[in-house]
Amino acid sequence: MNKTVKIVIIDGQGGSLGKTLVSSVKERFPQLEILAIGTNSMAASAMLRSGADATATGENPVLVACRTADIIMGPLGIIAADSLHGEITPAMALAVSQSPAHKILIPISKCNITIVGKQGYLLGELVEMTIDTLSELLGNE
Repeated sequence: MNKTVKIVIIDGQGGSLGKTLVSSVKERFPQLEILAIGTNSMAASAMLRSGADATATGENPVLVACRTADIIMGPLGIIAADSLHGEITPAMALAVSQSPAHKILIPISKCNITIVGKQGYLLGELVEMTIDTLSELLGNE
């Protein structure tokens, strides 16, 4: 029996990054099941419309999903308390950070964190690199 890879995508605000991640993962890996968690209902709804298998909203789903996720994807701010305009609670940031899951984080610079050495890629390029990284993790190089 093949182990199912548990992918959790977390996003906030309007969910545009999460929506793009969900559709890109589903396009390249349609067999993977994605739990999309929005910090608000607008983000969750956007990710559901883009093809997520299940969605949830708020802090507790993040805390629960991080316990068993194999891969967590989202903006860099999901590991920083009070980021995404205050939508990431300290408990959420801690749950993501302490999760044994492999984290694929996109360095969006809207959370007062600067990654030195980060190139000035467009969002589409960052998503493409994210999907390539996921492919490597899954052994589909």
